[in-house]
Amino acid sequence: MPAITLYTAPTANGWKASIALEEFEIDYATEYLHFDKNEQKSAEFLQLNPNGRIPVIVDHENNDYVLAESGAILLYLAERCGKLFPTTLEQRFEAMQWLMFQMSAVGPMMGQAMFFQRIAAPKGIVDEYAIERYVNESRRLLTIVDERLADREYLCGDYSIVDIAMFPWARAHRWGNIPVDDLMHLGAWFQRIEKRDAVQRGLAVPTGKPRVYYSDDDLAEATRRNADLYDA
Repeated sequence: MPAITLYTAPTANGWKASIALEEFEIDYATEYLHFDKNEQKSAEFLQLNPNGRIPVIVDHENNDYVLAESGAILLYLAERCGKLFPTTLEQRFEAMQWLMFQMSAVGPMMGQAMFFQRIAAPKGIVDEYAIERYVNESRRLLTIVDERLADREYLCGDYSIVDIAMFPWARAHRWGNIPVDDLMHLGAWFQRIEKRDAVQRGLAVPTGKPRVYYSDDDLAEATRRNADLYDA
């Protein structure tokens, strides 16, 4: 039996968990929840997470301990393995601050920017005010990340779960039509993170290959498929 079972899907929050499991070199099995079949709302999955959201892990080496919420999962895995998170009190809370920044700001704002453009708009529900608001706010937040990286290679000293949390969301800037070409420090950070073998393996979970949009046609087709999965 694997040490951990990961319930996931190809989303930014899902990739946070799979990248972390790869970085920690934990033996794990993957359960792919297909949103087009509404599997995240099944009675079986709701017993694991009543909120019906991925990712969820079950730690078979800890009495089948069940944990949801991507930020909590990253912290749990870091504590479990004793690495990729600072050890001193001040450094731990600085890292916690930036982890919460991703969870409370970058993720929600970019998620709304994507929703109004990639789910609502293709269904004919176009709210230009909402799109402008969330794109602009996402851009502002990524600018803060860029500034943070001006004098450091990673967000909180050494590479850590903070970078793992931020990367899949920041990487989705094109999906949210958020301009970042002038954010040079962010771009260099992308390159450093993407060079990591564990990151590439994690991005290939659960579909077998990372989601990359090579052209506008790829992006348009992905938008059509994505909008079909959700009710706006």
